[in-house]
Amino acid sequence: RDWARAKRQADEFAAGFAAPDLNGKAEAEPEPLTLGKLFDIYGEEVTPTKGRYSRGHDRAATRMFLRFFGRNRDPATLSQRDWDRFIRERRAGRIGPSGRPVSDRMVEYDLKFLIAVLNWAARSRDEHGRLLLDRNPLKGLRKPTEKNPTRVVLTEEEYGALLEVSGRVDWRFRVALVLAHETGHRIGAIRHLRWLDIDFEGRTILWRAEHDKSGHEHVTPATGEALEVLEGARKSNPGPGEAPVLPAPKNPSKSMGPGVARVWWVRAERLAGLEPKRGRGWHSLRRKFASDLMDQPLKVLCELGGWKEARTVLQCYQQADEGQLRTALENRRRARA
Repeated sequence: RDWARAKRQADEFAAGFAAPDLNGKAEAEPEPLTLGKLFDIYGEEVTPTKGRYSRGHDRAATRMFLRFFGRNRDPATLSQRDWDRFIRERRAGRIGPSGRPVSDRMVEYDLKFLIAVLNWAARSRDEHGRLLLDRNPLKGLRKPTEKNPTRVVLTEEEYGALLEVSGRVDWRFRVALVLAHETGHRIGAIRHLRWLDIDFEGRTILWRAEHDKSGHEHVTPATGEALEVLEGARKSNPGPGEAPVLPAPKNPSKSMGPGVARVWWVRAERLAGLEPKRGRGWHSLRRKFASDLMDQPLKVLCELGGWKEARTVLQCYQQADEGQLRTALENRRRARA
């Protein structure tokens, strides 16, 4: 044994410079953290805890960021220049799964995920107690925001027109349309409903966490209109409890896909004589639901529509119309009198 080296290591340990090594070898340096390794760890430990929609976005965004920055990039070296370059390329559609230009809202959504990964790394430690990342190098950088986002609220007249032609499109479209209007839920959650989720006696609907964008499992009461179309759907589509309420046209054992829902919406607009309008789609029914119930306490509305945060409802969903504004002023005038 090399006693001189052993004595030197003992002196260094005593002085607090190094840990003892009984094998006479220097302590192994930790492997440098790469962007690829960081995303792998996050994908294994954090992404599985999220809702189905968020898990899908995490995986797509991970592939995009790794292609753009490189798997071997040191995350600590990310800078303002990388941030700005990503925003330019993503806006132009030169990166991303679709290959098409995207809105600032989509760019912001992607960057929020990147920031979440880096923030998580700056709070998490490895098996030796070392932080994965000393700090988030992109913290505080300004994300692009859409100045005037298109948030269309479906009108009562438009809903009536779509409802009138819904049977000519498909019975599943009619059921989905009424459920979207009566429950205020996303079309993705509605598409994945199964008969086990419908309690006709209790007049409730179970919304499963795995099919909710925010991973929020909850139960809501069902209106008479919703139960009526569900009863009709059960006659058109009888099946066991695990069978989908809205089966795919070509595979009844699976729920209908998002593409089918979009195609049917466009067909219904055409049959109803509605001019195409950017932003008018399934989600405009969710905004209509939030706006129709504006006079209800926010807590009640959030429970009914499956929103986890009231701030989201106020910022993105509720829109007062002229009638509501005039009614508010009239009520104020009467109160003062």
